[in-house]
Amino acid sequence: MHRVAKVSVVSTILTAGCLLWILAMTPKASAIPAFSRKYQTSCATCHSNYPELNDFGEVFKKNGFKFPMDDDSFVKEPPVLLGAKAQKEAFPHAIYPGEIPGSIPISFRYSGNFNYTAKQPDALAATTFVPRTDLFVPNTLTFIAAGSFGQNIAFWIDNDINAAGSGANGGLGDGYIKFDVGHAIGLPSRLLNVRYGQFELDLPFSQARTIYPSAYDILSETAVAQPTTVPGQTLFLTTRNPFVLGTPQRGIEFGGYADHYNFTWSVAIDDGTNSAYGLGPALFARNTKDVYVRVSQKFNLERDPQSRNAVQAAGATGPRDHTSIRVGGFYYHGTNELNLPVNGARPFSFLGTIQEPFYREGADLRFKYRNLELFGMGMFAHDNNHIVDTAALTIANAPAVTYSGGLAAANYWIHPWLIAYMRYDFVNSPADFANGTSQYQTRNRFSPGFQVLVRANIKVIGEYQYHWGAPYTDLSGNTLFFRPSGFVSGIDYVF
Repeated sequence: MHRVAKVSVVSTILTAGCLLWILAMTPKASAIPAFSRKYQTSCATCHSNYPELNDFGEVFKKNGFKFPMDDDSFVKEPPVLLGAKAQKEAFPHAIYPGEIPGSIPISFRYSGNFNYTAKQPDALAATTFVPRTDLFVPNTLTFIAAGSFGQNIAFWIDNDINAAGSGANGGLGDGYIKFDVGHAIGLPSRLLNVRYGQFELDLPFSQARTIYPSAYDILSETAVAQPTTVPGQTLFLTTRNPFVLGTPQRGIEFGGYADHYNFTWSVAIDDGTNSAYGLGPALFARNTKDVYVRVSQKFNLERDPQSRNAVQAAGATGPRDHTSIRVGGFYYHGTNELNLPVNGARPFSFLGTIQEPFYREGADLRFKYRNLELFGMGMFAHDNNHIVDTAALTIANAPAVTYSGGLAAANYWIHPWLIAYMRYDFVNSPADFANGTSQYQTRNRFSPGFQVLVRANIKVIGEYQYHWGAPYTDLSGNTLFFRPSGFVSGIDYVF
């Protein structure tokens, strides 16, 4: 640990030295990604630390990627009108007029990290080679396009066109179109929206657009039953649920905002995911659909009434977030399907499709006070489970597969361009422990770090991760554990 601490200190000093040189030599950067070009404003208007949104950025997104008030007066790149205004009065006897962005609304984001691992598996390990150092991982280039097709229609597309040095690893993240249906039927604007396509669910904290170099562990967890053996019998526990709450889902979402955008609700119907997990080829389709519900309420704690009712409070150096508390809750319900036919045959030929309902439920809290942000969430997961006896040709209910966990984090803006943070992730999974995928029943990870906005669109990160024990197999077939703790440092920029 002393050596790790020394390496972390040296890495931090070197990174800080590089930053001083960059700050001195880099020319002044103008606002560049798609919305900065459109409005000729800084990325900091919507992001205190991109890609995380500040109060104004959240409202901008909720309002269909438009300023909440007097949007036309702020636009510096006028859109291309698709039809004359007179067609609006002539509707439905004419095509309703729309618009497209004046320039192609495309941005790119690059991120690459230097990884140092403090400890490696034993030299004679049969599996899990972990390099001591790894340069520029994941080395990802992301294409982003977003904007509006008029007053009530918004769109978003992002795709990792190059990930970890290989274009084959890239894939679609979010790709959706969103309609303000409430406005069309006489309801208050944005009270009822409909979103179609592939999108990240309305999570308490975005997994896809987190500021941290690693994903939240609880939002990446899956449910797999622990093995069961009975002398003289051949038994299988069925639960092999590949569903991950943090991954984008294909579906339709109804949602809306009220109370000056402080109240948020959403209901999504999506495909979910499914796989045979060793019982045949992977199957990523099932006949059932899942449902996700979330509500949240933000309580504005600003003392000044004018500031409290504004979209964003004003500080001495420009916009800043409101002092506020946000509370929320969510629930996901689905049905995992197993024993589906593969090439006309089922893994368990004497059984039909096995249906196992599952749910995820949780609550979240976020507190903002000037330069400090505290947030966290907790979640509980429950999957129905069955046991199949291939000798007796029977199936029966088995104890449910459950896990729980959450996260807690604190971000502090020492300066508007220098952010320090501490993050804690934990997952409690008896099944993972029984399956040998974790050293203890509860996995804990501590991640202190810092981020420096060299410019509003360029940042350097540094993070030390005290990791939970990960398994590896030695040449004798024994499962052993090591902690891949280490330091991550890298650069991230958008253009």
